[in-house]
Amino acid sequence: MYRSLFPRDLFAEFDRLQRDLGGAFEYSPAIRGLGRGGYPALNVGTTPAGVEVFAFAPGLDPASVDVQLDRGVLTLSGERKAAAPASSDEKTTLHLNERFAGRFRRVVSMPDDIDPASVKATFRDGVLRVSAERKAAAQPRRIEVQ
Repeated sequence: MYRSLFPRDLFAEFDRLQRDLGGAFEYSPAIRGLGRGGYPALNVGTTPAGVEVFAFAPGLDPASVDVQLDRGVLTLSGERKAAAPASSDEKTTLHLNERFAGRFRRVVSMPDDIDPASVKATFRDGVLRVSAERKAAAQPRRIEVQ
């Protein structure tokens, strides 16, 4: 989609504004789900053995991320520093800034059968991976019929 940094056509700007507003109030489920726009973007999945949470945060310092599990609620929080323009000239004007900067907090409810002692978090190549195993009693098992 083409987006002009310096608008010249008033009607094109009205059209863009209408599309942006329409997208903001669209509550129907999409292929990416309802939780669009949060930082960091999350993928959450379950397996018979546990739960995997992936948070996509390129350029984030791993030391600035806080991961907590309290009563079945996983909280990812931290802060992403703003990247200032390279020029120190006071006449520099930033026309477009789509990179998120500031404090963030994402909350994920975990299943009741998660073992809190098994939760592990790793950060590699801009992806935070939080994995949690299910309690042994909750693991599916095959029962032999005799």
